[in-house]
Amino acid sequence: MDFHAARQNMVESQVRVNDVTDAALQVAMRHIQRERLCAPSQAFGAYGEVESPIAPGRVLMKPRDISKLLQTAEPKAGETVLALAAPYAAAVLQHAGLTVTAQEADPRVMAVIEPYLKEQGVTCVTADLKAPAGSGYDIIITEGAVAEVPATWLKALKVGGRLAVVVKDGPVGRARLYLRIESGISERDVFDSAPSTLPGFARTPSFEF
Repeated sequence: MDFHAARQNMVESQVRVNDVTDAALQVAMRHIQRERLCAPSQAFGAYGEVESPIAPGRVLMKPRDISKLLQTAEPKAGETVLALAAPYAAAVLQHAGLTVTAQEADPRVMAVIEPYLKEQGVTCVTADLKAPAGSGYDIIITEGAVAEVPATWLKALKVGGRLAVVVKDGPVGRARLYLRIESGISERDVFDSAPSTLPGFARTPSFEF
């Protein structure tokens, strides 16, 4: 399979047509080898309009959705990023000139993604996703949906920092941007999205009597 051609076609047919105009992101997405962040047996589907499996229970977000989410965060070269369960976003942002830490909770996922991320200069950490590695980040991003945003994620942002995440408590969610300001947190919805929910981040069912 010609992965280079598939990569260029992905940008033309799934990214640019969905109003992702950030030139640095487009260049990075034309370069980053998405197929190396999938389970090896699933590399053939890395550039399709699908979620590509990494390991049991984990997938890469669709190219359209992650490109829009990345643009929503308004990344700038020199900023610091925490990519929580977001390996493709981590590689793209590192290529775009940001300093990225990729955090995963599942060692099986890390075994797939770490070799390529380290080649790109990304720092890799395996730890509970609800306990961010470090603080004072300009950007935090995740490639899976959550029913509720952990307060720890917002606390790990610096003033002026942005969290880009899909909040989903049903079949369809909303990509949301959180901005940490001096007085607290502001937020706004950006676009509809329906990625898979991250393991451990679905709403816990409650019992009623």
